Amino acid sequence: MTATTTGPATTGPTITGPTTTAPTTPDTTTADPATAEAERLRRWRLALGGDGADGTGCELRGQDAAMDRALASLYGQGKGGKSGKGADGGRRSAGLGASAPSVARWLGDIRTYFPSSVVQVMQRDAIDRLGLNSLLLEPEMLEAVEADVHLVGTLLSLNKVMPETTKETARAVVRKVVEQLEKRLATRTRATLTGALDRSARINRPRHRDIDWDRTIRANLKNYLPEYRTVVPERLIGYGRAAQSVKKEVVLCIDQSGSMAASVVYASVFGAVLASMRAIDTRLVVFDTAVVDLTDQIDDPVDVLFGTQLGGGTDINRALAYCQSRITRPAETVVVLISDLYEGGIRDEMLKRVAAMKAAGVQFVTLLALSDEGAPAYDREHAAALAALGAPAFACTPDLFPDVMAAAIEKRPLPIPDMAEQR
Repeated sequence: MTATTTGPATTGPTITGPTTTAPTTPDTTTADPATAEAERLRRWRLALGGDGADGTGCELRGQDAAMDRALASLYGQGKGGKSGKGADGGRRSAGLGASAPSVARWLGDIRTYFPSSVVQVMQRDAIDRLGLNSLLLEPEMLEAVEADVHLVGTLLSLNKVMPETTKETARAVVRKVVEQLEKRLATRTRATLTGALDRSARINRPRHRDIDWDRTIRANLKNYLPEYRTVVPERLIGYGRAAQSVKKEVVLCIDQSGSMAASVVYASVFGAVLASMRAIDTRLVVFDTAVVDLTDQIDDPVDVLFGTQLGGGTDINRALAYCQSRITRPAETVVVLISDLYEGGIRDEMLKRVAAMKAAGVQFVTLLALSDEGAPAYDREHAAALAALGAPAFACTPDLFPDVMAAAIEKRPLPIPDMAEQR
């Protein structure tokens, strides 16, 4: 996000960083003109960064100065290692240093001065800009960071090189994020899909509370009695109760290439939620150039996540071949492919498999991403080819996923978001 006048952001014309409001911001709507002008300059100074006043004539003190130092440690150095200049013309250095203690202090500072959402952005930028991945292999650092989906993705990418002394701490961090996501997503997902399952299992002798009045009236319009202005319901149509036996099969087929980290995290959480529903038989498959079936671990998303291996190539055709071989009731099956569609396997075979599954009655859903970030980079040619087969590819937020699955279960048109708005 770009710097604004509402709080500190970046120090340099080509650097972007978080914005925030200082903890002690006066109410400028009721302040006198002099106070309002001083506050305006203070905000500009925090937004511009840099040593000295940067032309604002405003000197930072106390907590404002500490906030500025925390931001300068991360954003004070531009790309290519060029740092900005202060008012005295000297070159400013930036960076957190290579030592764990200096990083730990910095992590403590930003958690003191900024809200959690901004802290997560700054941590992510620190990992990307300053190459702090190696420090995440130390338990002390993991205990100090603010956990979020992107941090989980980074930890999973380091899983194979992570020392044993760090793995338990890493699992605790991942579990904390997973529990937060489950708390946010599970209740609505179960409620939405339970309704969809009930509606998809129609019965013709329903109890009164299970009558689908809309369909019943439509089916009995021929029995309309004008003199009584009523319809005689000779045939009742109701919602079935799907909880007594497995009614639907769902296959989550997840691309575990490095660009799909956030999607892997969310898909693992949703897999556990779906697996907890008696009316859905859920299979979870992850792939790169190899295919791994993690269904036996699906009850615990943390086990699933540590069973993945982010990075590597992509063979969608091979993954779909495996999923296709496990489908026993095509008309009652929903296959969800989560991938950016950069296929390293046999493209034509991949498309033939999708066409064959759809012809057999499978509901096929293609998600370019399952994350909060919107539309990612993806293979547009493959997306267009899938759309031509009746399997449009689109990015999906976690909050929309239950509605997408409900539509697929009921064989309704999918609620496809506007891709232009996601970019």
